[in-house]
Amino acid sequence: MTYFSRHDLEHLGGICFLFENKSDLLAAKKIFSDWSEQTGAQAYLSIAIRQHQQWSLLQISASDSLRALTPSYNTIDLSKRLGLQAKQPSRELDLEIVLTMARGPRAYCFPSCDEFFAALRIRRLTALAARQTQLAFDPEGLERPAECWTYQEGNGFTLNAGVDLIAALTQTTQPQTDRSSYTFSCFRASEYVLLLALAQELKETHPSMLAQIEALWRTHALLADDFNDAFVHEHGKLENPLPMKFYVPGDRVWFRNPDEASADIKGFEGSWVCYLGAGQFSNFWDRAHPYTLEQKCLEVYYWRHGVARKQTGELWMDESIVQELVLRSAKDSLGLQKILAQMMRVRDGRGIYAQGGCIDATRDAIRWVCPATTDINVNNIVS
Repeated sequence: MTYFSRHDLEHLGGICFLFENKSDLLAAKKIFSDWSEQTGAQAYLSIAIRQHQQWSLLQISASDSLRALTPSYNTIDLSKRLGLQAKQPSRELDLEIVLTMARGPRAYCFPSCDEFFAALRIRRLTALAARQTQLAFDPEGLERPAECWTYQEGNGFTLNAGVDLIAALTQTTQPQTDRSSYTFSCFRASEYVLLLALAQELKETHPSMLAQIEALWRTHALLADDFNDAFVHEHGKLENPLPMKFYVPGDRVWFRNPDEASADIKGFEGSWVCYLGAGQFSNFWDRAHPYTLEQKCLEVYYWRHGVARKQTGELWMDESIVQELVLRSAKDSLGLQKILAQMMRVRDGRGIYAQGGCIDATRDAIRWVCPATTDINVNNIVS
């Protein structure tokens, strides 16, 4: 398979497959059509075949009925309009994932059906893992289960010898009770959730890559930009933002704090969450109470009112004030709408605090993973 740049096709929208010959395309069309018929997705999708440069292109896009259910690309309300459950079984979650991707204004591109279904499973696994994640918020916290991890200055938490990566990530993020002694920033929590979903899929799809990643984590953890560069594809661009209410289950999403003063407090520059589907965003600190889009916007807005100062002069966030203001705003519909109008705008660029809101222009998801077509190069990561 000759590689192509997914960026070249994103302007087409929907779900796009590129093939070097027509026979592979027709085989993929049958596989996808059979799947969509079995899941009930068929009525909401339009399937087209065309030529794109030297490629045979299969495009899955929204039918008229799906566009009617998602005005202005609003996929937040799609699950409710379809009558799907909030805590969805896998079949319903898969349906929502595919329909929202098909509605995408920027194309989700795949070099094979195998890669598409791997991405579908990773998104499902991400949403399910994020829903089960329960951690304690502390952006400087260094607590992990000692039987799984060892902290090394400069290398982060490395995986202990003989410990399975999937088991370690699950034990760390998904306690049996609704309390957790393991402290995380929201960014690090989101990395653990994405890595867990990736590892679970690789165990079935690409076990040799899982073994390489597991071996890597025994010497040093990939964090922040290194993690993103290795595993994450960013969908959308700041200069061409995704619609503010467009989300696909399994997306990692950032809500930016547009208030410069409170954004100086470590851990409150913004908030990283995962979209669970059915209009819900993960709450890593209280998994029983996921956020709606409006609730997340309100919380980030009221950070500006929770700023307090210690006797040492250091600023900190009094989250009890934030919670009280969020609850109070629910009783003031006029004030609530004014705040949401301010917050539900696309964020400003890095270092700019002007008229932007808290909504990011992009969404994050895991890269291609199948052996023949992956764009994750573990050998380059290790070197």
